[in-house]
Amino acid sequence: MPFIVIGFLGGVLTIASPCILPVVPFVFARSDRPFMTSRLPFLIGLAGTFALVTGIGVAGVTGAAQLSRYGRWVALALFALFGASLSFPMLAARITGPFAWIGNRLLALSDAGGVKHQVFSALLLGAATGMLWAPCAGPILGAILTGAALRGANWQTATGLAAYAAGAAASLAVVSLAQRRVLNRVRRASGAGELIRRAAGLLVMATVATIALGLDRIALAHVPAVPTNAIESKLLAALASNEGSSGTSTATRDALALSSASLPVEGSLPPLDGAGAWLNSPPLTSRDLRGKVVVVGFWTYSCINCLRTLPYLKAWESRYAKDGLVVIGVHTPEFGFEHDVANVKRAAGDLGLRYPIAIDSGYRVWNAFGNQYWPAFYIADAQGRIRYHHFGEGDYGTAEDVIRQLLAQRNSAMPARDHARVEATGAQAAADQDEIGSGETYLGYREATGFASPEAVKRDTAGAYSIPGRLPLNTWAFGGTWMVGEEEAVAGEPHARIAYRFHARDVHLVLAPPANGKPVRFRVEIDGRPPGASHGSDTTADGYGTVDAARLYQLVRQDVRVQDHTFTIQFFDRGVRAYTFTFG
Repeated sequence: MPFIVIGFLGGVLTIASPCILPVVPFVFARSDRPFMTSRLPFLIGLAGTFALVTGIGVAGVTGAAQLSRYGRWVALALFALFGASLSFPMLAARITGPFAWIGNRLLALSDAGGVKHQVFSALLLGAATGMLWAPCAGPILGAILTGAALRGANWQTATGLAAYAAGAAASLAVVSLAQRRVLNRVRRASGAGELIRRAAGLLVMATVATIALGLDRIALAHVPAVPTNAIESKLLAALASNEGSSGTSTATRDALALSSASLPVEGSLPPLDGAGAWLNSPPLTSRDLRGKVVVVGFWTYSCINCLRTLPYLKAWESRYAKDGLVVIGVHTPEFGFEHDVANVKRAAGDLGLRYPIAIDSGYRVWNAFGNQYWPAFYIADAQGRIRYHHFGEGDYGTAEDVIRQLLAQRNSAMPARDHARVEATGAQAAADQDEIGSGETYLGYREATGFASPEAVKRDTAGAYSIPGRLPLNTWAFGGTWMVGEEEAVAGEPHARIAYRFHARDVHLVLAPPANGKPVRFRVEIDGRPPGASHGSDTTADGYGTVDAARLYQLVRQDVRVQDHTFTIQFFDRGVRAYTFTFG
């Protein structure tokens, strides 16, 4: 919501910019026309065209940024050009030439509309004005575009652009009502507006330089991550409490859910032919899935949140396959070692997954769904229509109700049952959401946060680091020699250590052996002592364990009241690769 408000206010404030002046005469020209048939269609055409043009720009820049690491440089170059155009009017005039040409063509079409097509003519005139105005990008629009390039084009970007366009259209509507008095004030403010415009351009170019040099990542690496797990859990609990406050029993609510036919249609199930390989099944096509209720779950095998969803997917597959349910896992990797099909196959076997798994190392299936989350699952009916989706953990009861409802529609009748019984152990067991006070923390410099060693990180170069005597909550440090890469840190000597001050029941760490595959021994401690009964499924009571495969390791599972503790892991051999901490 704040993003939308800021976008709207940014659009409103474009009235103080000198680049709005070419648009104002078109608004004045219609100030004496009927609002519903002339001025309103004009403003709709203006805002719609502006949002469309800038949206295409967002998609192009985001696509460039996501193509590869070289595409990122292309995107940064485009932003530098954007900033320069704000600061230097002559450059802006060259860039905006094509927009002006298209706008003039639309103006000619609007003149040919005639009185009989007044609404259509007003829409075309608004579209033409939007083309002339689209290059007039201010600092708020720059922020929206920058966010799109860094995080990807998504609904927040789209709503931000729409809010920006709506805010500017609203300011022009005020201009239309106030007429000449507003124009005079705009002209008096144009000097200050020009200074603001040029300053915004310099700010954008400075931001590009900061990102290009990696200074943003260096700064963020020393900022502790703020976990949101507990907050989200409490909100979900409050929502569930409100929904269940009517006094109806669980069985009654399930019956109501199963009798409801109001599930929305969210689109068609995309084909899965983008998968590079399949496990547990030959490649599945849309024809193979015709007439089946389908659950598509996106996951990656070192993701703790994904691991905790697997017991539910396995339970649904086991219970409802004979009724027409097909569960499909789509493995889309996060880390480099997860691209190795042999690693995925080993992990699937260790996790007891028997349902089909599509290997999506190229992100083709991920992009076909427009997915952005691990984990995520989509449920489609027997007609191939997506009827439900969920991002992240939780909401399993609702998902199973949807599955039963869609199977009942497919089979005309289905016996009522309780929810499937789920048994999960080790890292797959449910988290203690109320006590998670530490968030996922990456150790590679690309996304690292909370780094507390006094030494500065040496990128892609071996460096000596030390652990401070006291670590604040949610900060961590290296001890010994480490080479810090983009996504992982590699121990450069025996007895290298990592320390983390955390608040959670469980501590997990994604680890991999050296490139030669030789196992690496380690030992963990909590506040300087062996974990004892609080050891994880991959450690002994004395804290010992071995890194023998690239995967997530559960190192701590406390059996006492959760408090702040300092976790330390020492590797007895060199070459171990450490990726990310997660908590439960």
